[in-house]
Amino acid sequence: MRVVIQENYDKMCKWAADYIAGKINAHKEDRPFVLGLPTGSSPLGVYAELARMNKAGEVTFKNVVTFNMDEYLGLPRDHEQSYWYFMWSNFFDHIDIPKENVNILNGMAEDPEAECARYEAKIASYGGIDLFLGGIGADGHLAFNEPFTSLTSRTGVRDLTTDTLIANSRFFDNDPTKVPTQALSVGVGTVTDSKEVLILINGHHKARALAASVEGGVSQKWTCSALQLHQAAIIACDEAACGELTVDTYKYFLDIEKKERL
Repeated sequence: MRVVIQENYDKMCKWAADYIAGKINAHKEDRPFVLGLPTGSSPLGVYAELARMNKAGEVTFKNVVTFNMDEYLGLPRDHEQSYWYFMWSNFFDHIDIPKENVNILNGMAEDPEAECARYEAKIASYGGIDLFLGGIGADGHLAFNEPFTSLTSRTGVRDLTTDTLIANSRFFDNDPTKVPTQALSVGVGTVTDSKEVLILINGHHKARALAASVEGGVSQKWTCSALQLHQAAIIACDEAACGELTVDTYKYFLDIEKKERL
């Protein structure tokens, strides 16, 4: 596992955007570059920087296919808190990606389980995901894979915990009862099957989750810990998120990254 520590949120996002753009630009295969994407507050800075780079001609998304991590069950696309609405408002409307290359789970599907199976099959049809960008919750959940979700799980319907409902209520008039109680989500195994995984962790409130991801054992209690088993996992974090790491761990990753730049 690689842990890239940046001074603050803005620098973390700039590093992640540069990394993603570099991977897209280096992609020389005939098939599209397949990119997994999250929602939430963590990736907003990355999306803004990628959009800037796209407008500046530094990267194009014309040969990129995207798959989003999740979507609330029961929210139509035009709902302001649907993840379809979030992604188009915050990213896709600002870049040159073809509309048909965007894939987001349908929260209004008549048969949610069939929708999830279709999604997994479509990912497989492209040869899998090249790079999955993600974030984690304060309890370490990856996508909507709450604590104790199987680390080999695939895309499916997820029940959301009270903690998640409370955390996400900030988008629903601070009323947890307005937050959908279920979501469609890629599985932990769906994410870790990707060729590369890049996870954003920022803020002191996620310090325990970062420590569990890096220093703890692999456990269903912290679904983010599955990253330890991935051969090409990267965590990009800010200083604020490092508060629970041991000093030796913190210094180790700073030292390794310094040598990477030499």
